Amino acid sequence: MAQHIKSVVPDHPASVAVLKHALAVLLNMFFIIAFTVVVALFTGKVREVVSLMAAFAFLRQMTGGVHLKSGMGCVLVSVLLFTVLSYVEFNHVWTTGATVVSMFLILLYAPAGIENQTRIPPRYFPLLKVAALIVVGCNFWFVNPVTAAGFLAQSLSLISLRRWRTS
Repeated sequence: MAQHIKSVVPDHPASVAVLKHALAVLLNMFFIIAFTVVVALFTGKVREVVSLMAAFAFLRQMTGGVHLKSGMGCVLVSVLLFTVLSYVEFNHVWTTGATVVSMFLILLYAPAGIENQTRIPPRYFPLLKVAALIVVGCNFWFVNPVTAAGFLAQSLSLISLRRWRTS
């Protein structure tokens, strides 16, 4: 697809490699949303899934997180994650606990792995952390278990497993 775009618009400043990356990101996002919503239509959890995807994606833009090696792996894991989390039924205590744990993980690890993924200068990364803490902290007001689960899943993705491996 990138080759075709470049052949149609050869003077465009983006290289084929840049176009391939942009297309991969867009296609992954499209397939994650489409497949997750289709599954949610069958499970009757559309509202929950849409809430989860929105909370997860919004927080991920501010905090970063682990990236899988393959696009297909990302799609499969994301669809499975959102589908499973759509069944979460935390009570008030568990929702509050998940929110607290999410905030703690953000405080410790955010932002993670966004250095080469954003145009935001590193000097603003502490502001991203504060914004993420405020966003997650809003769940103390709403006490939404599905949102808490999405925030917790995203916050857990900030932890680098490489940090815990011994060589």
